[in-house]
Amino acid sequence: MQNTFSLLFYPRGNDIDKMGNAPVYLRITVNGKRSEFSIKRKVTLNKWNSEAGKLRGTTDDVRKLNRYMDSIKNKVFKIHEKLTEDEIFITAEGIKNIYLGKVSKQKMLLEIFQIHNDKTEKLVGKEFAPGTVERYKTAKKHVENYIILDYGTNDIPIKNVDHKFITGFEYYLKKERGCAHNTAIKYVTNFKKIIRIAYANDWISKDPFLNWKAKLKIVDREFLTEIEIQNIINKEFSATRLNQVKDIFIFCCFTGLAYADVKKLNNDDIVIGMDGTNWIKTKRTKTDTRSNIPLLSIPQAIINKYSKLHNSLNKELILPVLSNQKMNAYLKEIADLCSINKNLTFHLARHTFATTITLTNGVPIESVSKMLGHKSLRTTQHYAKIIDLKVSNDMNDLRLKMKKFVENKSENSII
Repeated sequence: MQNTFSLLFYPRGNDIDKMGNAPVYLRITVNGKRSEFSIKRKVTLNKWNSEAGKLRGTTDDVRKLNRYMDSIKNKVFKIHEKLTEDEIFITAEGIKNIYLGKVSKQKMLLEIFQIHNDKTEKLVGKEFAPGTVERYKTAKKHVENYIILDYGTNDIPIKNVDHKFITGFEYYLKKERGCAHNTAIKYVTNFKKIIRIAYANDWISKDPFLNWKAKLKIVDREFLTEIEIQNIINKEFSATRLNQVKDIFIFCCFTGLAYADVKKLNNDDIVIGMDGTNWIKTKRTKTDTRSNIPLLSIPQAIINKYSKLHNSLNKELILPVLSNQKMNAYLKEIADLCSINKNLTFHLARHTFATTITLTNGVPIESVSKMLGHKSLRTTQHYAKIIDLKVSNDMNDLRLKMKKFVENKSENSII
């Protein structure tokens, strides 16, 4: 970003002493923002040349003061030139502090972000999932590119992050990076954690996020219907890879496991429940919360099928799960071959479990939340909002009850 920069010496007329002299100040202006300080000299107002920004006259005292102001101006210009060469974010206040010798090492935004990411990476498997680390890395990269594009520098002091920076970053994510609204909000929220760290350490005096509110849009999650599930189950593919992906996808449709959790599922995660049947009891990779899922007949049959084949890479793993990228690519083929006009992704299996398999069939939302490993019931309620079929079935039950009520009332009426 191109910086506008100017200097102005002026006498402060509202601070005249008994002798009629006013103190001289230097005003530094960068991009419309000012900072000023006294040069510890005084002048008579009627001798001041406002257009030239110096004293009129040729006496020794006049020449001495004008030379002094020129030397200050040269020093300030050199400070600005050095900051420009070093690609350091320039402010009027920053230039003034450097001239007055008040500068301490500034905490830089991207340096703090990188330190945070390094610490987070070292805690993978203990406090953070690998996916969380990747999101913070991506968020930092977005912030870095935004600073280069809008501020014309490689980094900025953390104290220069304001509300304008935050809203500008959100706009950049949507316009320049093509992020959907919710994706952009999530990256800004990742960035917000860095600001909170700075605020907690007193590196900034106020929280610039104070007037910024995260407003996620409610997105209708797609899921498969019973007919679509049955079509996939019944379909036999000529390619072994597609049958393998189909089995694992259907397994997750009936268990609600996310990709990261089914990938690491091992024999120790299958236990006998208090009802005497097999249950999956595992910790979710994403949230470290526990998922307790009774095994239905279909996923149990899939486990039995692959227990005979064994995963040649790791016999402890229950299913031969491919990379997430390959799973999703092959699911696109499966969707085409099964004539399913939906964006078939692996995570859609989890949505299908929550809706078609459980909630639609009357499983209480509290039980569904427990099986999905949600920390809050509010998360599960997003699924409940989109099941029109369940609403229809509930209302049909009500219609039957009301019909019987009306019929009974009619029979008992006195004519």
